[in-house]
Formats: sequence, C-alpha cells, structure tokens
Amino acid sequence: MAVPTSSSPESIGHDIFKEASLANPDPSTDSSTAALVNRYSPYMVATYVRPPPVMVKGEGCYIWDMENRRYLDFTAGIAVNALGHCDPEMAKLIGQQARTLVHASNLYHNAWTGELSKLLVTKTRESGAMKDASKVFVCNSGSEANEAAIKFARKVGKLRDPSGEKFELVSFQNSFHGRTLGSLSATPNPKYQKPFAPMIPGFKYGIYNDEAGLKDLVTEKTCGVIVEPIQGEGGVMVANSSFLQALRDRCNEVGAVLIYDEIQCGLSRTGSFWAHGSLPASAHPDILTTAKALGNGFPIGATMVTEEIAKCIVTGDHGTTFGGNPLGCRLAHYIVSRLSEPALQEEVLAKEQIFRKGFKKLQVMYPDLITEVRGRGLILGVQLTRDPTPIVTAARERGLLVITAGTNTLRFVPPLIVTQEEIQSGLSILGEAIKAVMITPDAIGGTEGQQEMAPPER
Repeated sequence: MAVPTSSSPESIGHDIFKEASLANPDPSTDSSTAALVNRYSPYMVATYVRPPPVMVKGEGCYIWDMENRRYLDFTAGIAVNALGHCDPEMAKLIGQQARTLVHASNLYHNAWTGELSKLLVTKTRESGAMKDASKVFVCNSGSEANEAAIKFARKVGKLRDPSGEKFELVSFQNSFHGRTLGSLSATPNPKYQKPFAPMIPGFKYGIYNDEAGLKDLVTEKTCGVIVEPIQGEGGVMVANSSFLQALRDRCNEVGAVLIYDEIQCGLSRTGSFWAHGSLPASAHPDILTTAKALGNGFPIGATMVTEEIAKCIVTGDHGTTFGGNPLGCRLAHYIVSRLSEPALQEEVLAKEQIFRKGFKKLQVMYPDLITEVRGRGLILGVQLTRDPTPIVTAARERGLLVITAGTNTLRFVPPLIVTQEEIQSGLSILGEAIKAVMITPDAIGGTEGQQEMAPPER
C-alpha cells in the first residue's frame, strides 16, 4: 500500500481515507508515480490519455505498478497478452534468440520467417478456417498487416481490370483497422479522419450486418472489402453469419477481394483458432490479417493470402525492414503453437460461460444499467445505459483493469489463460465497482482514453 507524501494536512487526511477504503487507490498528485510522469511527459508526444498508475511488472494475469499495487488484468494489453504477462517460455526464447540473431533484414533468408509462415497456414487449414490459405507476409503490427491487405487488394483490382476503374475499397461503420493513412481511411470515424484529411480516395462505408445494402455498396468498381468478424473497438459487435456469407457471395459476383481483419478477435480468443472458423468454406476470405496475440506483447503482424492473391504480388510490390525478423518469428511460432491447442480453445469457451453467468447476475441487480452482453469466447462486451468510465476508475482502484469500447460498452478481453478463480475474483470486484458508482454516481471520476478510438460524435 502506498504511503502519502504530501505535507498538506488536508491531503494527508484525504489520502488516508482513500487508502483505508480502497485496495488500489490511484497514486496522488504528489506521489513518486506522479513525479515520474511529470518528469518525462514533456518529452513524449501526447497521443494517449492515461490514468495515473505507472505499470512496471507483470506475471500471468496480474500487473503491478511502481508503488507495488497489484491489478487483475482483464485487458491483456488490449487483447494482446493471450498467454498472460511474462510467459516463462517466451522470456526464455527471447534470451536464446537475442544471443543468436535478432535481425538481418529481408535481403537474406532466416530460419524462422518460413517456419512461422508454414505453421500459420497449417494450423489455419487444420482448424477449418480459410480453406485456401497459402502464403504469409510477416510485418510488425496490425496496421501494417491491414496496409498490406489494402495494397494487395488494389493490385488485384488493377490486374482484373486494367482500365484502372476497379480501385474502390469497402469497410463498415464502427470498424477499426488502424491508424496509418490507409488503415485510417478504412476506419470511418470523422473525429479521427478529419485532422489528416483528405483520406486515400476510393473508400466507401457500409452498415455492419446490413445484407440488403451490399448490392449497391459492393460494385464492379470494388477491388476489396475489409471487415472484422467481431468489431472489438466498435463495441464488441458480432457479424451475422448470413451477413458474412452474403458479403462473400457479393465479392464473388463482382470479382472483389474479401479481407477478414481478425487482429483482435483471432488466434483462439473466440474459442476457435479464427473467429470465422465456424463459417462454411463458402464464406472464407481471400486475405486474413492478424497481430496483437501473435506476439503476446512483442510487435509482429501477418497477412495471410490465398494462392490466387499471392500470384498477383511480385518482388518489389511490398516490403518491410523489420518484419519477419528471427526474434519476432521465433516467438510467434511458439505462441501460435500454444494458442492453436484444442484444449486451450475448449477452456476459453468454458470461461466464457463463467463470465456470462456473472454478467447475468449483475444485469439482474442493475437492470436499468446493463442492457446486453455481446461477444464470443473471451472477447465480451457489456452494454450500459450510461458512461462506463467511472466504473473503469472504480474497478482499477479496487484492483481490476477493464477497458471500454464503442458507445457505453465495457470490454473484457483477459488473457486466455485466466483461471476460473481469477474470473470470479474479477467479477466480484466489478460488482463492487458498479455498486460504488451507482451509490455515489458523481463522486467517481471517469477514466478517459481506455479504447483506441472513441465513437463518432453524434
């Protein structure tokens, strides 16, 4: 427990009361944590709004701040740390590979890029997903994976229609595909696009799950369509199977490339290796993008394509300096091996039910607050009727980290290794946090910035 350092009697009294009533009170403005933040913030571009704690250590499903407060982490670094913090085998492999070879560039072959690519294709096919998965481009992040997908779709469009008219790309409202200019152009949020306008020309936006609008949306001019089977940042919205099938059918009709962005929902987070794995083969994509859990915290992404798409990409069309480096690929090879285990996927589905049971109890207790629970596996969203950020604050100050999504949605994306006991503990803390906010709704300030992009202003 932190010790107040202020010399002000009023501040001392406030901090003592706070620490007596909360397990993990946020560091005070005159704490060593605040001093550290204030020391370095003048040198950092202000791209994020962050709460007061400074995180310094992690293990499994827990993370500690610099004042040794422990938090149960139901955020997993925004669905990244699927194997938890500081997985022991991952730490061992980092040391081994760092002493062997970290980087040599893509001017040369290395032992691990091909191994990872083969494993991704093999495990994808074995899982029943992306039936024609054939080749992989390895990069450094989700945005880069989507940039590659967008470029590949444009190239295919030019080859299928040499006139240059087949260049349009389609994405959907409330999607999030990244922050680079191409992926931002596919993310139709005016608040975030406007400062960097104009966007890349040729993007059109449709309504998620609107099958009736697909004929007018996806046309002969469309070279590619990018869609998330589950919109994570958009509020944990799940695509209807019939919508994805209709989208695949329409892409077939006009010769467009279908891209599934599974950066947040893939790699067993839904209880299957890929979120689209339960769809019939007739609804599978031409391109699949992944990142986040692929590196469990190490920066790596990948774009998987069919042979038909791969044949359209030639030497010099695309590239990366760091992508496919032996350190990242060796780690991802281990991580994919772990995340593709059927036993882990079965446990994810069992853990989903524990969460849902707990959420149902809370919904019964607070029917005017909780309206719906969405998602699959361990990407779940609890829809509220009010701003969830005070609950985020109250939960953190009681030792639980949760984040938000979409509009008034609490998002739960814990490590896939979370135990049943840890889930029950987290649900108990969540209940305490909701109770505190409901009893004194104006006493607890909200925590802003707990999702990549805020919803469009209405």
